[in-house]
Amino acid sequence: MDIEPVKRYGNKRVNHRRGSSQAAPDRTSNKVCYHWRAGRCSRFRCPYRHSELPQPPDGAISNRSAFNENRGFHSQGLVWRNSKSYNASINQGPSSRWGKDHPGEVSGISKPLLKFHDKICNHFIAGTCSYGENCRFLHSWFVSDSISLLTPLTGHQKGVSGFALPAGSDKLYTGSKDESVRLWDCETGQCAGLINLGGEVGCMIDEGPWIFVGIPNSIKAWNTQSATDLSLSGPTGQVYAMAVGNELLFAGIQDGSILAWKFICVENRFEPAASLIGHQLAVVSLVVGAMRLYSGSMDHTIKVWDICTLQCIQTLTDHTSVVMSLLCWNQFLLSCSLDSTVKVWVATESGNLEVTYTHNEGQGVLALRGMHDAQNKPVLFSSCNDDTVRLYDLPSFSERGRIYSKQEVRAIQAGPGGLFFTGDETGEIGEIKVWKWLNEVQAVPPSA
Repeated sequence: MDIEPVKRYGNKRVNHRRGSSQAAPDRTSNKVCYHWRAGRCSRFRCPYRHSELPQPPDGAISNRSAFNENRGFHSQGLVWRNSKSYNASINQGPSSRWGKDHPGEVSGISKPLLKFHDKICNHFIAGTCSYGENCRFLHSWFVSDSISLLTPLTGHQKGVSGFALPAGSDKLYTGSKDESVRLWDCETGQCAGLINLGGEVGCMIDEGPWIFVGIPNSIKAWNTQSATDLSLSGPTGQVYAMAVGNELLFAGIQDGSILAWKFICVENRFEPAASLIGHQLAVVSLVVGAMRLYSGSMDHTIKVWDICTLQCIQTLTDHTSVVMSLLCWNQFLLSCSLDSTVKVWVATESGNLEVTYTHNEGQGVLALRGMHDAQNKPVLFSSCNDDTVRLYDLPSFSERGRIYSKQEVRAIQAGPGGLFFTGDETGEIGEIKVWKWLNEVQAVPPSA
């Protein structure tokens, strides 16, 4: 593996501005403006109250108070099991609770709890907006009181398609459609190296000290501790997804197959183990959980494979478009699709998976990622093709924030010390943003 050092790199920071309303709000409304409470209302002539509602008499319980009590989710939070499993474990109540604490749920389909800006200011993105705080569009890269934006990392010439944080390394690895992998120093944020691959990076994962990079017709495998550099042949077309389980590396291929390799420790090499055939189109998402391999495809289906026998034991057909991403939460499987839905699956007494809850995003969903916040509360990240990432409390699916981006985000990665990363997947320039969970929820500023 030849790494070209990058001797000079300049960090840039994004200054996000919070707009505030300059017009007198309509005081006759019975609803208090959420953005006014957060100190960032930028709506001209906001139709909601810019003052608190009168307190109810003693002994009375307001609807808001009752709702806040009912929506609580008491758990031990999200626990990443180990580096061999890309699953999350959650101390979760009965399956019927998924989405049930979410107000606005109609026939199993939920609506957002909070009203967020529909559009970020294009001139703010370009740094040329002349309206400043009076602009009616959003002048911030996010709306949330539990995260903060630290810095962007620029250098990739095309979209970012994957992250890796190998064990024992102080480097963040990022793969891109510009046919390169970049190494970033986790302490300084500087680009420490560049690896040219000669093919677009379709996906990237890590397993212990190993990094696996999927490119057209091959998988690159690097051991960051032993400096082992391998190329795994066999794929026909782009490698779109990878997962590790039962000492096997699985890869979803453009031709619809799933290839598996077994690691031979004594010889420090990977040996072809199997080819799983069943999908009619490209396999674009993979995840391992509960001794099962789950695969999502452009043929709109999810297949369930026994990880020991490598036989398909069930085909799920509830999605009506490409199954873009899969996530395991203990006994639950979450899937998302370009059909604008996120589905929660649970095993019945017969062992087959059935949908227990459907969340409608209203936009095609590109990627799912689970992590926990600074208070150990489980949070689902749902990236949509309107260039936003929605943050949801689980299991209620109550929306707690949004991240806005210049382009679609298909790469999201949890990091150490409360950090996480997002990467633009499309566009001429790929950008990585470094985020951090806030240890304490920011206080709402008092009214002027």
